[in-house]
Amino acid sequence: MAEYYHLDVVERKRTRTAGARSLRREGRIPVNYYYHGEKNHNLSIDRKALYAALHSGNHVFEIGIDGSPHYVMIKEVQYHPVTDEIIHVDLMRVRRKEKMTIAVPVSFEGQAAGVKKGGVMIENLSHLEISCLPTEVPESIAIDITELEIGHALTAGDVTLPDNIELVTDPELTVVTVQAPKTHVEEEAPAAEEGEAPLAPEPEEDTETEE
Repeated sequence: MAEYYHLDVVERKRTRTAGARSLRREGRIPVNYYYHGEKNHNLSIDRKALYAALHSGNHVFEIGIDGSPHYVMIKEVQYHPVTDEIIHVDLMRVRRKEKMTIAVPVSFEGQAAGVKKGGVMIENLSHLEISCLPTEVPESIAIDITELEIGHALTAGDVTLPDNIELVTDPELTVVTVQAPKTHVEEEAPAAEEGEAPLAPEPEEDTETEE
């Protein structure tokens, strides 16, 4: 279960492009906070603190607005097309007692039996969509693949989830499979039948012309 990770945000009054650029020069990232039916808030967050949060493994974060705690998830991150630095973030509020749908990464545990026999493991899905309370979002979903043989696959419906988590991804979608290794077979010339002489090479045509 993910713990709440606190983010220090402050209200920002400079909302135009020039104001956003000025904030970024000061080491802060512009943030939009929103929730259906509520007033949007223009905020900013320290760049280093944001990067730390993104690499924390958490999905739900706590922020303070007007002296009250609010719980949010990072809905969208915008990057600079050249420098790849973060230039803007959208935060969406979540209710602690309302289920939310979120994509969570999968992690494979063990080595597949088919791989030990020379097979090749193919990872078809890297995330599964689930529905659960914000307080119960796992950092990842562990999938045991030790008994997966060559030619076999695990679907989303095969993954064991805790009772408090519902699968949203199509249960028929393949998550991981083990395929047989590719073999290269060289084509051989057909052998002559018994009592039959091997075919002689055809003579080359005389391309010279008489003068």
